[in-house]
Amino acid sequence: MIAALFIALGILTVIYIGFWIAEARRNPDTPDPGAPDAERVAVGFVANFFDALGIGSFATSTTYFRLRTLVRDELIPGSLNVGYALPTATQAFIGIAVIDVDPMTLILMIATAVAGSWFGAGRVAHWPRRAIQIGMGIALLVAAGFFLARLLQWMPSADVGTLDLQGVKLALGLVGSFLLGTIMPLGIGYYAPCMILVSALGMNPRAAFPIMMGACAFLMPVASMNFIRNKRYSLKTTIGMAIGGVFGSALALLVVKEMNLNNVRWLVTVVVVYTGISLLRAAAREKAPA
Repeated sequence: MIAALFIALGILTVIYIGFWIAEARRNPDTPDPGAPDAERVAVGFVANFFDALGIGSFATSTTYFRLRTLVRDELIPGSLNVGYALPTATQAFIGIAVIDVDPMTLILMIATAVAGSWFGAGRVAHWPRRAIQIGMGIALLVAAGFFLARLLQWMPSADVGTLDLQGVKLALGLVGSFLLGTIMPLGIGYYAPCMILVSALGMNPRAAFPIMMGACAFLMPVASMNFIRNKRYSLKTTIGMAIGGVFGSALALLVVKEMNLNNVRWLVTVVVVYTGISLLRAAAREKAPA
């Protein structure tokens, strides 16, 4: 099953690369042509190093782009998707290969996340973004509070650290993965909620990494093709992001593989708190425009 997953992801990645090259050659008026510089490669490396650890790359990259005016505002969403599609595929290939997780659980969780994203793209994307940000932000902070209480042994821990989900837990995991996939079109994110989901169901929190990376690796190339076709991205910036991001992702995953499991749990808690606060801050910023 893992071999079939790798083949499917490999085919999708090759199609994506071929499409990108063909469209770039066909459209010489794509914004910002030319070779990337060291700064753009460094952005991809640093952002994807932390992305592979579950921190996320979109918010940090957007902040830097606007601070340095590297990318015009209207090109930032497309640049993020196009530039980070290949690093995310790298994360999936390496994460699935080096981090243990039950193949059936992995494939089913990925499939339901992709199905949820497809469903959400046409329906949930019309829901009030700010309301979902507030709800998710509060939910993540509450979940992080319970997770922290277990780490500090303030409450009994039922975490058995399994590598799979079975029975009712598997059903709950698939429903949760589908729901998380539905809100991805809103830019809510999949990584931190997925970490909390699998940990709450008793899985080894390290097992979240191949699941969340595999799901996004199948989603991002398809989304990126739209931006490429419509020339809504910065060409030299995305090339730099892709080059640096591949190496940053690989390095980070080797770090995750060697980390003590308790340290991974602390990392998950920090990531979830960070994501929850980020969502609430984003909701507060969007209050006036709404």
